[in-house]
Amino acid sequence: MTRVLFVTSEVHPVIKTGGLADVSASLPEALCTMDHDVQIVLPGYPEAMAVAVASGACRRAQLNVESYDVTLWQTRLPGTAVVLWLVDCQPLFNRPGSPYQNAEGQDWADNAQRYCLFARVSARMALGQAGLDWVPDLVHCNDWQSGLVPVFLSNTRQRPATVFTIHNLAYQGLFSHGVFRALELPDALWRFDRLEFHDQLSFLKGGLVFSDLLTTVSPGYAREICQPELGCGLDGLLRYRHPALTGILNGIDTRHWDPQTDPLLDHHYSARSLGNKRLCRRDLQRQVGLDTNFEGPILGFIGRMVEQKGIDLLLAVLPELLHSGCQCVILGSGMRDYEQAALDLAEHHPGQLSVTLGFDETLAHRITAGIDLFIMPSRFEPCGLNQMYSMRYGTVPVVHRVGGLADTVFDPQTASADQANGFTFSKPEPPALCAAIDRALDAFRDPKTWRKLQRNGMAGDYSWQTRAWEYTNIYRQALAARQSTDDD
Repeated sequence: MTRVLFVTSEVHPVIKTGGLADVSASLPEALCTMDHDVQIVLPGYPEAMAVAVASGACRRAQLNVESYDVTLWQTRLPGTAVVLWLVDCQPLFNRPGSPYQNAEGQDWADNAQRYCLFARVSARMALGQAGLDWVPDLVHCNDWQSGLVPVFLSNTRQRPATVFTIHNLAYQGLFSHGVFRALELPDALWRFDRLEFHDQLSFLKGGLVFSDLLTTVSPGYAREICQPELGCGLDGLLRYRHPALTGILNGIDTRHWDPQTDPLLDHHYSARSLGNKRLCRRDLQRQVGLDTNFEGPILGFIGRMVEQKGIDLLLAVLPELLHSGCQCVILGSGMRDYEQAALDLAEHHPGQLSVTLGFDETLAHRITAGIDLFIMPSRFEPCGLNQMYSMRYGTVPVVHRVGGLADTVFDPQTASADQANGFTFSKPEPPALCAAIDRALDAFRDPKTWRKLQRNGMAGDYSWQTRAWEYTNIYRQALAARQSTDDD
């Protein structure tokens, strides 16, 4: 049995801002079914502490780290047997807002101090220096918030093996040299081949440089981040570390996302019996105020309304699509300009376009089940989960052929009839998106072709089981590499 400390800044259903939370819940649980002992460590945000207290969490250790009093609480991830540790440091984590930003959407000014402390505590746990009776064989870190953990472990000979997963290279945890000094990090780390990145401190770079092995969330993204276009200035380092880098597609929680059993739907269906999907469609139209007499295609978008997600591309082509006889449902939030543009468009197309700002888990499920086409025009997408949710629900995706989208969505123009499950476009431009949607609408008008696309998508294996086996192999490699180093 391999003992794994899984270090993350968010985990569903305790705290979530994006896909990292879903991965941090599903992957550890899947690994535990394969005889790994995976325990998660998470900052003690107010939401997390409330869940912990409600579930009878136990106080296991008291530490003093960087002059802060820290309490380690132990509980279980809700609905699972996975152990969850909470790093409770009231001055740094007990505050309103999201994990990373205040109520005004501005980054917390002390984020470097917050996640440096989180990394130091995680490193102590990893080395058996936190007063606990459990010590991991391997530490699995995720994104910049845990990037300093491998750094703090690097100078200890009997340390555990380390794996670092890049969920989105664009978020690097960049801070000034003054912050580097304030964190009292060793001067030797301020070098271009360590933590310094264009005269800034990069938490992410710590994970990339000092971890034994690196993974990212799709094979396509693993290739892309080694090139200047999507390497975010780190492509040279990633090319250097390419032998240690593996792309592994994320999975989805196929129990939570299952059209046959989903408790958030009033009607259920399967690939063999798609009839109730029409009832889900009618329920959605009623709920969001669309014309229920409309029988044409319904498009949907769920996600952050930011340039990365291509919301501007969708807004550019929506007027023509609405004019041609489509309905559309949008759920998300982000840049104020995009939000307002979507609201203005909805005001001019009542009963045809619905826009809901924010995020609503129930509505997300109902949109996924009730629409015909899921539009995902992301300029870059490390993996993407929504395209997999949509295909599992018999909703055909239209995506930009990039990253994990290219690894999961196969266009009839390039794939066989038994593989095709969606539509893709190669240039992130409105005409290219519009052309892909037009091809999808042509297929929608042919019931036989459409059913084949739906069933191909629903037949895909999106579970974490296959992916967890791939991580098991990565863990074996990291442990073997670490053992080899110790023997030297």
